[in-house]
Amino acid sequence: MGQIIPILYGVCFVLLLVQAIRLMGRGFSAAGSRKDRTSTRSVTIHPELLDQEGNLLEDELLTVRFTGDNEPPPTISPDQQPDDSPPLAPH
Repeated sequence: MGQIIPILYGVCFVLLLVQAIRLMGRGFSAAGSRKDRTSTRSVTIHPELLDQEGNLLEDELLTVRFTGDNEPPPTISPDQQPDDSPPLAPH
């Protein structure tokens, strides 16, 4: 009984080592094929930017900028009218 435990330990160690090397080899080969895919990658267009026929829309996009609490209030020049709209974020 005393002789079989070190033999079983050695066999398990070798099997696990072989399995780990095979698994790492798969990871390295997958990383190599990923580089090949990124060099020939096509451009992805979001479906929201396409019309009914699948053509790219020519409309301008609406963008919104939310100001943070740490930003100073904008300065108003004498030529500009003050903005009467409510603030986006509470102060």
